[in-house]
Amino acid sequence: MSGLKQELGLAQGVGLLSTSLLGTGVFAVPALAALVAGNDSLWAWPILIALVFPIAIVFAALGRHYPSAGGVAHFVSLAFGPRLAKVTGWLFLSAIPVGLPAALHIAAGFSQALFGWHGSQLLLVELATLGAIWYLGSRGARTSANLQILVAVLIVALVAALWWAGNITPAEIPFPPPGEVSAAPLFAALAVMFWCFIGLEAFAHMAAEFKQPERDFPRALLIGLLLAGLVYWACTVLVLHFHAFGTEKAASSSLPEMVVTLFGVKALWAASVIGYLACFASLNIYIQSFGRLVWSQARPGSRLATLSARQVPTAALNAVLGCCVICTLAISLLNINLDVLIVYANGIFVVLYLLCMLAGCRLLRGRYRLLAVVGSLLCLLLLATIGCKSLYAAAVVLALWVLLPRDRAAK
Repeated sequence: MSGLKQELGLAQGVGLLSTSLLGTGVFAVPALAALVAGNDSLWAWPILIALVFPIAIVFAALGRHYPSAGGVAHFVSLAFGPRLAKVTGWLFLSAIPVGLPAALHIAAGFSQALFGWHGSQLLLVELATLGAIWYLGSRGARTSANLQILVAVLIVALVAALWWAGNITPAEIPFPPPGEVSAAPLFAALAVMFWCFIGLEAFAHMAAEFKQPERDFPRALLIGLLLAGLVYWACTVLVLHFHAFGTEKAASSSLPEMVVTLFGVKALWAASVIGYLACFASLNIYIQSFGRLVWSQARPGSRLATLSARQVPTAALNAVLGCCVICTLAISLLNINLDVLIVYANGIFVVLYLLCMLAGCRLLRGRYRLLAVVGSLLCLLLLATIGCKSLYAAAVVLALWVLLPRDRAAK
């Protein structure tokens, strides 16, 4: 399908992916990893990047050869036909009621830390966040990407400022010798840290909007992955250096705590603003990706299949945001436990990764096919680590396969 404006370059792509991967995790996961594995967590980040790289390269290869707003659903369609592609698309959309409200709540939590807001005030912040995402989405992918470049720069600047103020030198980095690393804590940390690299599937929906997707999409994906990994590793060094972790501390408070220690209470607003923007950036790319998926799979001639004057799928984006508003209001009124929802959303994303890797096994050749096989095995291992929680994603796939009409044609 054609029609989306091709306006993204390499820098915009790096900004989109790196902020998608950092999101809320940059404030919490380094402290969680340090709590689980201590100094060994410094080895866990490079190991994790090495494990994720085969999956990332398969995404990059598929996006380069088959750029489409349909993302993973498009790859699955080419490999296995339109019916499984439709199931894949709806599976991705099924993350809206279980994942988006939780991420919105985390983003709004930074206003609670800054202003002491509660209850309906936080709900208004969540709705205002969706309104800002609608505005960016209506302006086109380049506007979102330019904002997310700024967010990436702010995150890197904050981490660099903490390193500088803390007088951290390479000699003070507590890298344990490889022979002293304990396997059990290391694997436990890897299981916690993998969720930082959920976001590749959302970025795949932006491939068709690159000026030169065959060149810049894979480069942006791999550079963004490495940048996010470097930031996470640098944050882990900070957490260990200042011992900003523990069972009695909230993981998300580790970075703000260091900011206050080094720069004073007045600097807390900077950490809160950057934390909110990091969450906002991750939410933005997911919602824009949902809109592009709906547009790519809409029936020809329907309103959802139209583009605005700016070549943006505004109608599809409005539909997605409408669902987000309804789910946010419902969860607020029913007081549903958001921690449980996040676990179920994780299973959905791993299944999407698995479907993409299986598509790569069919569509790619040579070493890329081998990497797709390795990626498939890694995804199966991840599903095993999730355990019974992954049954939710399996049940959604089965229900979609049974309930979706069989006379749907690929667009």
